[in-house]
Amino acid sequence: MSYKKLTKAILPVAGLGTRFLPATKAIPKEMLTVVDKPLIQYIVHEAAEAGITDIILVTHSSKGAIENHFDKHYELENELKIRGKNDRLIPLDEITPDGVRFVSVRQPEALGLGHAILCAAPIIAPDEPFAVLLPDVLMYHPQKGCLAQMVEDYERLHTSIVALEAVEADQVEKYGIAGVRGPDMRIDRLVEKPKPENAPSNLSVVGRYIFTPRLMELLKTTKPGAGGEIQLTDAMDALLNEEVMFGFEFKDGKSYDCGDKQGFLQANVEYALRDLKLGAGFRSYLETLNINEI
Repeated sequence: MSYKKLTKAILPVAGLGTRFLPATKAIPKEMLTVVDKPLIQYIVHEAAEAGITDIILVTHSSKGAIENHFDKHYELENELKIRGKNDRLIPLDEITPDGVRFVSVRQPEALGLGHAILCAAPIIAPDEPFAVLLPDVLMYHPQKGCLAQMVEDYERLHTSIVALEAVEADQVEKYGIAGVRGPDMRIDRLVEKPKPENAPSNLSVVGRYIFTPRLMELLKTTKPGAGGEIQLTDAMDALLNEEVMFGFEFKDGKSYDCGDKQGFLQANVEYALRDLKLGAGFRSYLETLNINEI
């Protein structure tokens, strides 16, 4: 298999975000903010840090706000310039990383994550690797983003890489779990939400993937599974029968499931505490709270 540089990433953003209703009735869940930035902006910047130049948004007719967020807003920018509020132009200039382009494709029906990825197939060349980043999972790391670390492994191994994170043994039935062997973490099994006694490990799949071109070809022949959806896990199982796949254990950082209200609230609190401008004041405020009285 020939090696080709990773430059494209698929972001599946077509989901309707029903777990966050009524907030997501008119606002895409990916545009909900963690502190002062929408979720999707954090994900795009993680991809750009990893060398991604082409972001493919697999989207829905109700998600125009996402595309607008990464577009120019000439009227707003001109008004800020006229009023001399140049400091407020800075965060607008930082929304889209330099050198990143966006392409949008529609997912006409909600037929699963595998189907969403397949919708991007016309934009991925037959010999191109690609990344997949789930936009409701934030991956915080103080030095280097999760995908950037995974790219280092990909450039060394030239095969599919899946991000994994250790969870408590009694929590494995909430996640997809990978069975790995050897110090290089070669994946030999993928089990969806196993009982603790049947789990091959405590390493959960956390929403960051780098795939060889073969995965896209396998998705084209993957039959619908649970709920009539095309499951990414089914195609990954098929890929395991043909190619080596490695896990990348995400350490010294933290993931936040922002598709869940509890995870979303935790991300807001912890990102605010890390914020260079807001952190000290917010920490002081939290220290004044008597939580038992709220």
